[in-house]
Amino acid sequence: MNSDGPDERDVEEALERLGLSNYEARVFVALHRLGTGTAKDIHELAGVPRSQVYGAAEDLEARGLVELQQSTPKRYRPVSLDAAKELLTVRLERERDRAFDALAELRSEEHGEETRDDVWTVRGRKPIDDRTVDLIRRAESQVVFGGDSVDIVGDDVTAALRERAAAGLEVHVVSASAAVRERFEDDDIGVAAPPADAPGDFTGRVVLADDDIFLLSVLYEGDGDDPPEETAIWSAGTAMAAVLTRAAGSGIDALIGRDGS
Repeated sequence: MNSDGPDERDVEEALERLGLSNYEARVFVALHRLGTGTAKDIHELAGVPRSQVYGAAEDLEARGLVELQQSTPKRYRPVSLDAAKELLTVRLERERDRAFDALAELRSEEHGEETRDDVWTVRGRKPIDDRTVDLIRRAESQVVFGGDSVDIVGDDVTAALRERAAAGLEVHVVSASAAVRERFEDDDIGVAAPPADAPGDFTGRVVLADDDIFLLSVLYEGDGDDPPEETAIWSAGTAMAAVLTRAAGSGIDALIGRDGS
């Protein structure tokens, strides 16, 4: 095939990730190249054993992805790309929902306290947002949140900080970003900028709460046009969390005027 065109194996692998077997993907790609074809045509083009072409084509027909002509020999034709895309998308969503519904039933209740001196690692903006919100909501007396980018102070994090402040907790936000600080100026939340001599190359977030809840993340620049990737470590209700919170909190205590002794 044209070396400038798409790589067939890449297409087949993508179809496999959407739920087709290897033979189904190869037969489906071959049929789109052929338009219509017999088992012999597909075998010769795709290299699928002829005995396996029949089963794969029948499975594709059962999925609604292939039309069958009752002729001698049988002829097969793929449905339109739009129809195939919709069928595979619906199937993928159905399998996703079934898997996550089952996981929800299997998942045990998450404990508010860790039982060992664990430090956990979490990667990705959404998982870190969720963990940030969880840790803020665990706090019972005080929360300090630091972050210099409005991108990492999303609606869920903002709402959690406001909820804790409304519940009577001591809540502080520390940020070099005026946009972040302005977000909380009308709330019952202490707002402060870092000192002028603070390191200026930190990009990420920090959560300190109740002297034993700790999260620290770092943003790494992605490749090319890819967005930055965020990685965080956290611990809660453990001796390690208490050590990390004290170590990170000493400078913040002075900044916000809280007695850290």
